[in-house]
Amino acid sequence: MKRAGVLFLAGVPVVATAVYFVLPSGAADAPAAPTSVGAQSSRDDAKDRAEQDHEQKQDKDDEIVASLPPGLAAPAKRELAHRLVASAEHSTTDWRSTYGIIEDRDDHCGYTAGIIGFCTGTHDLLTLVEHYTESHPGNGLARYLPALRKVDGTDSHEGLDPGFTDAWQAESELPEFRAAQEEERDRVYFEPAVRLAKLDGLGTLGQFVYYDAMVFHGTGTDENGFYALRERVLEKAKTPAAGGSERAYLDAFLDIRRATMLTRYPDRETSRVDTAQRRFLQAGNLELDTPLTWEMYGDSYTVS
Repeated sequence: MKRAGVLFLAGVPVVATAVYFVLPSGAADAPAAPTSVGAQSSRDDAKDRAEQDHEQKQDKDDEIVASLPPGLAAPAKRELAHRLVASAEHSTTDWRSTYGIIEDRDDHCGYTAGIIGFCTGTHDLLTLVEHYTESHPGNGLARYLPALRKVDGTDSHEGLDPGFTDAWQAESELPEFRAAQEEERDRVYFEPAVRLAKLDGLGTLGQFVYYDAMVFHGTGTDENGFYALRERVLEKAKTPAAGGSERAYLDAFLDIRRATMLTRYPDRETSRVDTAQRRFLQAGNLELDTPLTWEMYGDSYTVS
């Protein structure tokens, strides 16, 4: 998996609350500006209003999402989504067999591990181990947290070798760590993708398109991250929620996503777009109905 190292909290307003004053030399005894208290109060009021507006927007969005069909969140579709992603990440549809996988894929992301391809170089593996350690202190991965923080954002193995790969595989035998992987996958990728896709007016296929894009490109703020990719798509096509055609929007999304993948990894395959999602779209299968057949890196898969 190739994703940005800094996670982005979509939809959370950023309000500046700090003001820095630079006093000239010798002005330490100068009286404070008489409007400073009022200015701070105004800033606090603006921050409160922004937070209230955000909460109201979140509540309204929650109502919209709750009123819609479950789509990809339905149990059978959720299982299908994880199988599709596993075929791209691990060349298998048995995603439950991938908790203990860990390898360096020479993609500048360090170690890639687990059911969704958490990476030591892209922040999400670090976050997973931190959250897991909060609820299970003394686990077999906790001692590697200092090293994981140090290599975050790089492809380095410093402090991880030897031992980390064995520790990951051993911990992945435990039900608690397997559950932690699933919770982190859903919290960071699946749930935000499905929610945003529904707000954009997309059906089950579109929700999966967002999910797979978040998994591969990440939820970061860099130019190759999911949200930057979506902004480029919005310059080309309207979402269904904004009155656009669902098929035209998804076609534009896949075009721009494919180009973004090749920009970052010119020599890598784009099967997850070309011989999977694009085929579903061309067939008009906007609800990801089964039976479903696709190809990934030359291998064929079918879910009946």
